[in-house]
Amino acid sequence: MSAESTPGRRGKGRRRTTRDKRRTGLKAAAWTAAGIVVLGGTGAGYLYFELNGNIESVDIDQALGTDRPEKADNGSENILVLGSDTRSGGNEKLGGGTDDGTARSDTAMIVHVHEGHKKASVVSLPRDTVVDRPECTDTDGGTHPAASGVMFNSAYATGGVACAVKTVESITDLRMDHYLEVDFTGFRKLIDELGGVEVTTGEDIDDPDSHLELEAGTHRLDGAQALGLVRTRHGVGDGSDLGRIQLQQAFVRALARQIGEVGVLTDPKKLYSLADAATRAVTTDSGLGSLNSLMSFADGLKDITPADMHMITMPVIYDPADANRVLVEETKARQVWDALKNDESIPKSATEGTVTGEAKGVVDAG
Repeated sequence: MSAESTPGRRGKGRRRTTRDKRRTGLKAAAWTAAGIVVLGGTGAGYLYFELNGNIESVDIDQALGTDRPEKADNGSENILVLGSDTRSGGNEKLGGGTDDGTARSDTAMIVHVHEGHKKASVVSLPRDTVVDRPECTDTDGGTHPAASGVMFNSAYATGGVACAVKTVESITDLRMDHYLEVDFTGFRKLIDELGGVEVTTGEDIDDPDSHLELEAGTHRLDGAQALGLVRTRHGVGDGSDLGRIQLQQAFVRALARQIGEVGVLTDPKKLYSLADAATRAVTTDSGLGSLNSLMSFADGLKDITPADMHMITMPVIYDPADANRVLVEETKARQVWDALKNDESIPKSATEGTVTGEAKGVVDAG
């Protein structure tokens, strides 16, 4: 990750012993460390502190100040999950692209955990959505002016984590209670440590841009292949960012299932390797910036299975001025945000008649 995207602080925590449990569920939201760390404790103090020291965190609350939507008082939580595309360092050439020195949010999802933590609604935000970006202050204290008619992922490129959160809150009028980010290198290593993730493709995929070539059928994808899958857009469906989102959502479900079934609790070495890869991959808000906090957070999600996740794409329409861009369908999007604000299920009417770019039959998560 670039210096711009990780200007935070390392969290501190105290040793905690966790019960051996089978962790399932919204660990899916994250192809991130939260879903892995909670698989169990290392049982050794020095290992705990080493893992704790791996976690990078940023103080979103300080950067954003008080001019934000109010926190919900209904027991629900909103988490902004970003996959970062730094195009630099170890991320160069991973999943396609060239090193131009910029930092971008390649993937964005709002994960709404409903009261009781038994189900979740996940809303993917197309990076090519044209939005009005608000003025924001980054975590280094720099101020970035507002801009109209810019791509959504320009917020991260402009002002890093804080500007991305500010823009999402401006679009949705929802308070983001937490923030989780994972970069290309971390994602690849995490999948490799898991032993790969099994998916079934309904058609051939051949995308030189994402370095992915798969024949139709069932595959266990390693980290590089998994990264290519969630980033491919020209090799499947309609070749749009919306089609790629469908692949990402299917892969998240497959990953959730893999995490729920992986048998690492009897293999301390394997468990530590997973936890080490996960904590090195993740950047969080300061509220999740310690191993204890991250484990406690993920523990609260253990009852949410893939079947308990309702995943949609933010309602959008194609931009008449540019076929490669989309615009928020304000009326239907408001249905989504109001439902989440009231901790209700997203109505079917919110996505009817909007474009999704579905790559039907491409990935079957099982």
